[in-house]
Formats: sequence, C-alpha cells, structure tokens
Amino acid sequence: MMQKNLLYFLITLFSLSLLQAQKPKIPSSSEIYESIQKLNFLGSVLYIAAHPDDENTRLISYMSNQVKARTGYLSLTRGDGGQNLIGPEIRELLGVIRTQELLAARRIDGGEQFFTRANDFGYSKHPDETLDIWNKDQVLSDVVLAIRQFKPDIIINRFDHRTPGTTHGHHTTSALLSMEAFELANDTSAYPDQLKQTSLWQPKRLFYNTSWWRYGSREKFDKLDKSNMLTFDIGVYYPLKGLSNNEVASLASSQHLCQGFGRMAQRGSQNEYIEFLKGDPLINNKNIFDGIDTSWNRVKGGKAIGNILYEVENNFNFKNPSEHLSQLLEAYKLLQNIEDKHWKTQKTKELKAIIEMCAGLYLEASSETNWATPNELIKLNIEVLNRSNKNIVLESLENTNGLKVSKQILLEENIKYDFKENLIIDTDQQPTTPYWLTKKGTLGMYQVDDTNLIGLPETPRTYKIDFNLLIDNIPITFTKNIIYRFSKPDKGELYRPFEIIPEVSAKITEKVIILDNDKQRDITVVVKAGRDDLEGFVEINHPNDWSIFPKNQKISIINKGEEQSLIFTVIPPKNQSEGYISPIVHIGDKKYTKELIEIDYEHIPFQTVLLPSESKIVRLDIKKKGNNIAYIQGAGDVVPESLEQIGYNVRIIKPEDINPEMLKLFDAVVVGIRAYNVVEDLKFKQQLLFDFVAEGGNMIVQYNTSYRLKVTDLAPYNLKLSRDRVTDENAEVRILNPDHEVLNFPNKITQKDFEGWTQERGLYFPDEWADEFTPILSMHDKGETPKEGSLLVAKHGKGNFIYTGLSFFREFPEGVSGAYRLFANMLSIGKEDLKLEAKLND
Repeated sequence: MMQKNLLYFLITLFSLSLLQAQKPKIPSSSEIYESIQKLNFLGSVLYIAAHPDDENTRLISYMSNQVKARTGYLSLTRGDGGQNLIGPEIRELLGVIRTQELLAARRIDGGEQFFTRANDFGYSKHPDETLDIWNKDQVLSDVVLAIRQFKPDIIINRFDHRTPGTTHGHHTTSALLSMEAFELANDTSAYPDQLKQTSLWQPKRLFYNTSWWRYGSREKFDKLDKSNMLTFDIGVYYPLKGLSNNEVASLASSQHLCQGFGRMAQRGSQNEYIEFLKGDPLINNKNIFDGIDTSWNRVKGGKAIGNILYEVENNFNFKNPSEHLSQLLEAYKLLQNIEDKHWKTQKTKELKAIIEMCAGLYLEASSETNWATPNELIKLNIEVLNRSNKNIVLESLENTNGLKVSKQILLEENIKYDFKENLIIDTDQQPTTPYWLTKKGTLGMYQVDDTNLIGLPETPRTYKIDFNLLIDNIPITFTKNIIYRFSKPDKGELYRPFEIIPEVSAKITEKVIILDNDKQRDITVVVKAGRDDLEGFVEINHPNDWSIFPKNQKISIINKGEEQSLIFTVIPPKNQSEGYISPIVHIGDKKYTKELIEIDYEHIPFQTVLLPSESKIVRLDIKKKGNNIAYIQGAGDVVPESLEQIGYNVRIIKPEDINPEMLKLFDAVVVGIRAYNVVEDLKFKQQLLFDFVAEGGNMIVQYNTSYRLKVTDLAPYNLKLSRDRVTDENAEVRILNPDHEVLNFPNKITQKDFEGWTQERGLYFPDEWADEFTPILSMHDKGETPKEGSLLVAKHGKGNFIYTGLSFFREFPEGVSGAYRLFANMLSIGKEDLKLEAKLND
C-alpha cells in the first residue's frame, strides 16, 4: 500500500509539472537549503552526448543533487531528425519541442542545458558519415566554447570514442569531439576569436559513462577489472525531497514525451560506472573531484565568504529562512570584490536567487497580452511583494528599452504593491523566434551569425524589467522577463512567455499540394494580423509554368490576432512539374513572407516560431485504383492528409471501431508508423484485419521497431523485424522483381521515382520473412550488404498484405513524387484482378 501511495504521489507530481510547466516556481525551505548547499560547492561537471534523451538523468541528478556540483548537459543536436509521438511536428519544429523538453528535464534534475550548431539530419551509421554532413570544425569549436564558458572540472562522455560503427554515428562523434576538445579548450591557438568573450580552461578529468551493455552481458562486466572506474550508488534517497535520486531522474527523463520516454519511477540501490579516460590520474577510486578544492578556499578572497555561508548552511532555520538575510547580504558584498570572474558571476547569480527566496520576494512584470509588434504600446502590471521583516526599498523599475521609473517605496511586510506602466516596443525590434532558425542552414549545420548566442538553449528574452532594490542599504537588482499571466476556468492560473511578432504573417493551409491532373484547384491563404487596423494586399510567388488567379487580393483586418482567409486558384501545367509557392503580404512599403507557427503542449512553455511560408506544389502524373482508405494512427504522421491530396477518401479509425462490417466500407487499411509500438489495443484486432485482407482488402503496415511490440503477429505470415536501415537517401535502389504488379499497376515505377528522397530510404526493415512474401527492392548504405526487406508483398486469400519500412512519412511532407506513385500502387494492388473477376462472375 505504501508503495502504491508513493506511486500515486509521483504521478500527481508529474501531472502538476505538466500543467504548471510555465509557472514560476515558489521554493520551499528545504529547496532554499539545498540551494545553499550547492552555493557552497565550487565544482562542476559537464555531461556530453549527441541528442535529447541521450543524457543519463540518473547521473546528472546525482551530480547535481547528491554531489552538489554545478552540472550541465551538452547535447550536440536538438533531436530534429527523430519522430514525434505527440503531434505532427517534425524536423525544425520537432527540434524546438525537444529543446524545451530538455529544459523541462533540467528543471527537475537540477542540471543546465547547452547545444552546438549541429543539425540532427537523421540516423548515421559511422562518425565518418556524420562528419561528412556536419562541419567538424564548427561543431568542435562549439564543444570547445562550451567547455571554456562552463569551465567544468569533470567531463563525462555518454558514449565510447573507441567503438565507431557500433552505434549511431552522432553518438560516437560526440565522444570523439569531446576527447579532442579536452586539450583544445586550453590551447591559445585553438579558436582564438572565442577568447574575446571567454577564457582558456583545462578540465581536470575526462570519463566515459560505461555500463554492462558495453561488454555484452552482466556476467562479463562483473568479471572486468574495474580499477580504472569510479562507482556511484545513484539510488540514494533525498529526505529533503521525499524522493530517491532515481525517482527524480525518472521524472526528468519522462519530460521527453515526444519520444515516448514517460516511464515508471525506479527506487533502490543501483550502481553507475564511469571509466577514467584522460587528465589527472585518480589517487583513489571514490571521489570524482579528487585533488580539486571544491570549497570557497578555491578562489582568492573566498575564505571569508565561506566562513559566513558554511555557518548559514550548518545552522539553517527551516522555519524562518529570512533570519539569514544579514549573513547572506554580507557574503554578497564580499563576493563582489573577488577577482575570479567566472566564480564571481556564477556564485553571484546563485546567491542573489537565495536572497530573493529567503526574503520571500515576489517580483513579476506581466503584459496584458502574450505578444506585441514593433512600435506597439504595451500595458504592464508590475507586482512587488516582500514577505520578510527585512528593510527592503524598491528604488526604481527600468529596462534597456527606455523604461525608468523611480519609486523609493519601503516594502512593508506581506503588503502587495501593484504598478501600472507602459512600454513601447522598439520600431526595429526583431520578432521572437528560435535563434538557430532565423537563417537557412544546411543539412548538417544551423547558421548562427551572433557568436554570443552559440550554445544557448533558447533565444534570450529582449524585454525584461530590472527591479532595483535596497536590502539593508545594499543595492541589489533582480531582473525578470516580462511574461503573460492569465487564467482559464478549467485550468486555473497560466503563464506564457511574452513574444514579439511581425505585424502580419501568412500561410498556405497545405504544405504540400498535389494535383493529379491539369485541372485548376483552389488553395487557401490565411493572413494573421499582429496589430489592429491592418490594410494591404497578398500576392503568390509561383513557378513560371504555373498560374495563380487572381494576381493579388486585398486584406483588411480590424483587430489584432484576427485572421482573414483568401482563396486563390492554382492552374497547373499540362505536364508533370513541381516547385514552391509562397504568399507575399504587402503592408505599405514593407513585404512579409513568414508564417507564425504556434507550439502548444502543456509540459513545455508555449512557443512561437517564424519560418519562411512556402508550400511545395506538384503536378503529378499519377493513377490510382480504389477510393476508401481506413487509417490507424500510430506515432504521428501526415500520411492520411497526404493520401487525401491525391484523391483518396481517408477515414481515421480507432481499434475499438474495428469490426468486420465496418471494414467492408474500405478498399484498404493503412497502419501508421510505429502503431504496433504505441497502440495497445491493436493486438486484439489483428485477426480481424487479416480476415479483411483474406476477403479481398489490402493492408499496408508501415515501419515499427522490434522494441516494445504490442502484437505477437505483425503479419498473417512469419515476419521478423531487425534494425536494418538505409540512411543514405540517395542510396541506389535495385529492383528485384521488375514484373511485380506493385511496380507496374497503375503506375510504372522506375529508378526516377527514387530520386529526391529526403533524410533516409527507410528504417527497421524485416530481415526474416516467410516464403509467402515477395521482396520488391534491394538497397544498402556504403560498405554494407544489400537489404531486401524495405518492401514486402504477400498474397493472403483474395487480398494483399504489404509491410514497408520505406520512410513515406518523411517523403510525403516533402512532396516526393515517386513516393506518392509507389504508395498509390501499393493501395491499388489487386484491384484490377478484382474488376476482371467481377466481370467474369457477371
């Protein structure tokens, strides 16, 4: 019962963290005390890996919460190349989500988050392949910069630099670059321009976070000589939190919802191992900081500060933390005089936060709206509250954008002070958007021109308010981002970031527009006003062999936030053609070409992203048979919408809806990506689906992984999944059965149909199958054996069962013509035979 109650508590805590992900945290006395413990530890650890979810949250939490070290995670990428289990966002937008999920995880495990400019282009089998696409010098420079800025005593690699080709190429590359950067960070000849904004640094030691799986089995690992390793019991219990380290880590890793990482809490003793790789040898194998002074004696002038702060820690008043304010303020004054800029900056930040917490200060600047446009006047509600008996004076409010208001108000205990102020947004203020997306990068790298931004997890907020206070006559400034606070009846108090957006944005409602004949078609352009009284017109930029009517249309929007929809007619050429169209909004003498995208999930802060507004348009020579398609959704894709583009009637069905009578309405059933990994109830419906095929229907199953399969039988015949994949989107495709119907009816599929594919050919191909299956294609990456499991077709009764690992879910959103033609053939297979059979029966 006790274990069940604790589980309920953890689930409740996790649910609250989702609902309040954007709300300022109100610290308890125990959290203030833990902050003081960390303040008194002058040591740091940097964990390095390749992607969101690569980080070991158990070890990050242990270093932060047990060791009390400042702990950071450097993820080389933002995870842009993966899949999304919670929504339709992929590529750049998925990277935005995963960035915020990492920040949510760090808020729980106590770490900090950093990145490089590397773009996650998808799976890579070898570091050589990775570095053919990434710019090695730029990514290495970013790793060096992170080390110089964070100044870790200890670096821990998640992956082994000695095993290239045995795991994701990004993984091994992260370790290889870390090994190089270890010395380069202290080399004046390496990236000297960085020294204008930071300084040299030499980490003390570099480790590899190893485990039994590195050696193949627990038995082999148990027999291993571990004299070069450190061991930590990362299952320790934190009474101040009421949680064990592993429970904290589980909550942190569960923030990776778009990757399906929500998991049950773990408890109990558990060993974690790190292998020493380079740096100062360990004198003993117990202390990772062996030989490093992590006390205040580490910095010149720090002893006097330590004498004060250790006393606060040793005699902390949990009932009334404000009792320590005088000591904290004295330490603050002394800290401003130390010469070590790094520790002065870091510990001043930590100490100010503790002073704010001990004083019970509540400082907030809330806008009347969550977004504004350049030159707009914004009304602010400013709240100031002192919940201690200390003598605190609000001297003034100001910001770097021209606001400066003198107050000179003595803040009486627990009396709230509200102020109304106006703020004018700068005329030339740039919109709020992820800084790494403001310019077009390459397949492997994001372009970031402002070197001050490189490595930051998100774009710093421009609009902030400085609260200039006197606490016991000591001047201290607390800076707060302007936010938007509001409420909903069904959710209560909510917070959003305050964003700057352009005065107008526009989008075409469909990102890919497929026309399967030369008939004209209407498209919708949605224009959104960022300000009141918007007047202008819209035109569509288009390829020369296409026509758009009318040439332009006027827009007139009265209220900020409202939208106006415009219908344009697209007239395609007679022959197959493709290109891009984009709306151009004219407001006075200005032109706007970007789309405002909103990302709204409860577990991460609300995000606005500005991207070029364009849609791919394709005049496609395509034929199809059969009209009605049932689609079973899996991990999230836009395949149903894509099939509707080429004229199919698609209905999303749920497992509970599946029955023989309902299935008779459809010509084919398509199973979404990873559906057998994420949809539990499908295991009860497999036989009904197989019976549907036997009666003449077609069934197409898209890729799944062999891990955590929910069904026993993937197909009506034996079929075994592997980890085979072809990551080179240009890999040669060899046709094994050129006469097979799926390559000839109703569209003739040739090598040309495999041109222009994006990110990969496919993934998790079967490597074993029954004789009933016919392999259609063969492909492989450089240096590998041919993989023939990407497209398997089996006759089952009167119908056809198809299993495919080809990445249609990536190709459809990019408008890849050949992918549409091949999928149409897969849906159409056998339909000609059924027509002939029907005629014969008549």
